[in-house]
Amino acid sequence: MDKRFFNIFNLTEDQAIAILKKPLEELEDQSERYVAVSHLINFPTERSIQALIDTIEDHNPQMYHRIARRKAVESLGRLKASVALPVIASCLQDDDPYTVENAVWAIGEIGTDDNSLLENMAQLLTKPEQNYRVIIQTLAKFDYKPARDRIEPFIDSEDESISSAAISAIARLTEDYSQMDKVVGFLHHSSVNARRACIQDLIDAEYYPSIPKIAQSPISLVFRLRGIRLLAATGLPSGKITFAEIETSLDQVIRDHPQNLEMVHEYDQTPALEFLIRELYHTDFGRCYLASQTLLTEYPTQAGEALMKTYEEEACSDYGAHYHVVKLIGWLKYQPGKAILIEALNNTQPQFQKSRAAAALALANLGATDAIPLIKETLNTSIFDLKYASLLALEQLEDLSGWAIAANDKNLLIKAKAESNLGNRE
Repeated sequence: MDKRFFNIFNLTEDQAIAILKKPLEELEDQSERYVAVSHLINFPTERSIQALIDTIEDHNPQMYHRIARRKAVESLGRLKASVALPVIASCLQDDDPYTVENAVWAIGEIGTDDNSLLENMAQLLTKPEQNYRVIIQTLAKFDYKPARDRIEPFIDSEDESISSAAISAIARLTEDYSQMDKVVGFLHHSSVNARRACIQDLIDAEYYPSIPKIAQSPISLVFRLRGIRLLAATGLPSGKITFAEIETSLDQVIRDHPQNLEMVHEYDQTPALEFLIRELYHTDFGRCYLASQTLLTEYPTQAGEALMKTYEEEACSDYGAHYHVVKLIGWLKYQPGKAILIEALNNTQPQFQKSRAAAALALANLGATDAIPLIKETLNTSIFDLKYASLLALEQLEDLSGWAIAANDKNLLIKAKAESNLGNRE
């Protein structure tokens, strides 16, 4: 077994800096330099920042150094190292478009009021083979209005993610939101990347009318939930939206039933059970949701056993399929799967986080009143979707005590949901 990287991420600051000072040819593995610049994000010190700057200023053309150099730019952005702005700004003229992309992003993270720097960034829109999406997003973030005429042509880009960013940017720069429905339309594009990308553009534009459509987009609930939460974070305090206006959408996303989604795929004929089970492993959640809905409608009696089989064989370690299997067991009310749900509820591995929320709701769908104490324990979590789902699950199991507990929650949406339910009971 290759053990070269067993301890690489346990590097100290001194060790990481020492790797960067070594000539590339003296490293046991040349990719160690990339790992070192990645690891320095853990040390927001002058020494680490200078080591990252030195890495950028070294123009060694070898591939492994160029890759590390790109990452060093990103790490400085994550550290918000304003002292590094000059060297990062110099990367805007780099021949490597990935280094340029990271430089634009890093400047966006660090912040600047230097219009000449923003103008240099805007000029990249006329340079071929750049990541125009990141450039457009960053210029809009800085409200750099002189870039408007150079951004507008990208509205008609064949790349949906670039078109979406351009429409959103123009709306922000002009305060004219009349074209934002086009961005909303991308939520139901056949390309999963277009669906994911446009949510960020809706967030950036603070386009609150999109919330119901975000809830219905057939992509992972992680993207949809992030979109709604970030829009709520700006819209609720400003009074531009109310919790009542988003409550249904938020509930739908947390419950994540395929019947509440607008599918972008379809079947010409009813697929075999085996095919639908395999679709639960797809990276495009649009296909997973279509398969889930079809399993519920076409194979309600056979699906439970098939789900148990695929769980034992593979889904137990595949966090995407794991999530869909957990939800389906609940909707099918498949009692033999109860042990899987309890195990999922208690699984604290980060990659299985969304399965915990799904398990709480699935147990409620099974009518598992004996699981109420376990579900109540999760109310101590700081994980938003798990706490929200557990509150819904407890209510479904006719235990309403959770709402009183959550009425003083630090999270704005949890608190608003509790107040809404307590108000409805008065």
